[in-house]
Amino acid sequence: MASEREAPAPESLADLLGGWRSAVETAVPLVGFAAGWLAGGHSIPLGAGVAVLAGAAVAAWRITAGRRPLGTVFSLLLVCAGALVALRTGRAADFFGVRVFTNAVSVLAWAASILVRRPFLGLIVGTVLGQRTRWRRDPGLLRAYQRASWVWVGQYCIRLAVFIPLWWAGSVLWLTAAQTVLTWPLVAACLAVSWWVLRRALPPGHPGIRHPQSDSPADPRRRPAG
Repeated sequence: MASEREAPAPESLADLLGGWRSAVETAVPLVGFAAGWLAGGHSIPLGAGVAVLAGAAVAAWRITAGRRPLGTVFSLLLVCAGALVALRTGRAADFFGVRVFTNAVSVLAWAASILVRRPFLGLIVGTVLGQRTRWRRDPGLLRAYQRASWVWVGQYCIRLAVFIPLWWAGSVLWLTAAQTVLTWPLVAACLAVSWWVLRRALPPGHPGIRHPQSDSPADPRRRPAG
């Protein structure tokens, strides 16, 4: 029967977007850089080497586990870019500067996606669920994704408010701690709050994010009962 073939809906966005594993994997190269930098007597080459090796190990683990290759390659490229920038400038804190930049870009990109009615949260979740952009034809679900996406804009703003002063001061250890703490704990809070906002924003009787409804006369919600 069709009902038996349907997979149960996830309980939260964390299940859909990778959960704590993705956040922990992101923090591993950061900690590796700081550890190598300290062990080498503030050696940027050693810190960069450890970070790249740690990033490569995480990438290999992700691929072995069947994770999405595009996200894996992007994460490794960020680590390599940070290492190259730090080696180029001779300033250890610049290893983290790449992430400061990506968070600033994320603020602008997420806000713009909301304003043009293509919220990134909907694009990401829709892709994970195999819906492509069908959710955009559901006005209630589109509006819910827009509201929930503002939570992610706020997350990136919080990161920048913490990262920029530390990066400017060149505080490598504090940057490591801040970027680690503001990875999983902040992402977890963002996932929980955005999921709550998303569910609250859906109109009454909506079947949920797995079942986008078409805004047309054929919409089941518009049919009389019985």
